[in-house]
Amino acid sequence: MAVLGRTLTAVRLREEDIAWRLLRADNAALILTVLGTHLGGDQRRLPAPVLFERVDQELEELRPRLSLPEITGKGYCEAWLRQGYLLRRPAADSREETLELSDGALRALAFLGSLERHRQAVTESRLATILERIHDLAIQTDPEASTRLAALETQRDAIDQEIERVRRGDFEPLEARRARERARDILALAEQLPSDFARVRTEIESINHTLRMRLIDDTGARGDVLDEVFFGIDHLESSEAGRSLVGFHDLINDPESSSTFDDDLDSLLDRDFAGSLEPAERRSLRTMVPAMQNSSREVRDVMTSLSRSLRRFVQSRQQAESRRVHLALREALKTAAAAAPNTRLYQKLDLTLALTSAPIRSVTAPALFNPAEARSAGTVTTAAPEVVDLAEVAHLTRLSDIDYPELTNAINDLLAKRGSVTLGEVLDSHPASQGIASVIGLMVLGEKHGRALATSRQIAWRSPTGRERLGLAPDYLFEHPLPGHFAHRRSLR
Repeated sequence: MAVLGRTLTAVRLREEDIAWRLLRADNAALILTVLGTHLGGDQRRLPAPVLFERVDQELEELRPRLSLPEITGKGYCEAWLRQGYLLRRPAADSREETLELSDGALRALAFLGSLERHRQAVTESRLATILERIHDLAIQTDPEASTRLAALETQRDAIDQEIERVRRGDFEPLEARRARERARDILALAEQLPSDFARVRTEIESINHTLRMRLIDDTGARGDVLDEVFFGIDHLESSEAGRSLVGFHDLINDPESSSTFDDDLDSLLDRDFAGSLEPAERRSLRTMVPAMQNSSREVRDVMTSLSRSLRRFVQSRQQAESRRVHLALREALKTAAAAAPNTRLYQKLDLTLALTSAPIRSVTAPALFNPAEARSAGTVTTAAPEVVDLAEVAHLTRLSDIDYPELTNAINDLLAKRGSVTLGEVLDSHPASQGIASVIGLMVLGEKHGRALATSRQIAWRSPTGRERLGLAPDYLFEHPLPGHFAHRRSLR
């Protein structure tokens, strides 16, 4: 049964685990080398267009040698995104998306690196590390005070003896071969950190998604998660992945610890044995602390951002609205499942659906413009210019502009005969020669120089086509003569 259970687990992992799936892929060598070259080194993330272009450049050289199909770099990257080898994330300082290796791709890349680098399976450094950690764990987990005290006294005696030997000058630095071996073991441990950070980030995002789903699915008035978020409990930071990240972040960013770490690395790189290391190994040692600080800070910022987003999701109306939408969708699916046995897929329903967004159509739907279709089939003839009729021009100008001098003269003529005159009386004595334009002109003059009356008056005018028009207009009273030249002219458009 144990073998059967492990076999079934292995079968499941073969299909689900991204690292295993990548290693089983037909073009695994292409994926690992291309992505490892551009995303597996010091630069772990690239804008999507930059990665597309770099993959295109690599394919120009690889395609004839490996008989690759005519697929662009963008096509390959989109396929690797769907297969889970790449992760797409928004850039913080631009609108472009960035691409980076997933946790499974990083583990597959580390496996390839272990195959490329020939190392002994058992080294003195690794064995010493294992023995030392087992001994420390045995002491730290011992509940007996006497046993633990005896172990500490033994350590103290060994340290005192070593101090005396150093004072006498009876010591030798670690030989170059063993120092180089230990340095490479340290680098092997450090190479696993990018995969660990990617896995922690994936776990934190998964926990955030799970918490949101629990908040939405909780049908009670107040769920446990909702109450805890309101009380200020940070589920992301209190999770196992969150605690591990916080501990690592606090340790690597502690000023005293990081300063000591930097000093120790600088001292190691000044030793004679460091000259026998590969240039890439020395560069990895030199940039180890900043790389770990940047990675931990980035994942910590992601966790902080998700925690704040979750809190806003709960404290605002988003959580309640998402729950209502979720319940409505669930009810719709339930109704659809009940109606499915009795309803045909192509049955027309008496239902009007109001879309809340613009319809999405394929880019192939619009047709290209053909200039030939707009050409005239007949022969284009040139018309002879006509002589300008000044009388017609004057008539058009008169129709487009209100003749304020004419209206002013009409009002002043009546005022000379009477003490006062209304707008209606002006129209009775001097019909609107410009139609509605004359009526509007009189109203403008009434607002400027007359006094508005509380009554309205029915007025009449003729349109440019000669038809009789009637309407109601506010009446105005003119009591003083208007200036001879009214400067304001208004165009009718």
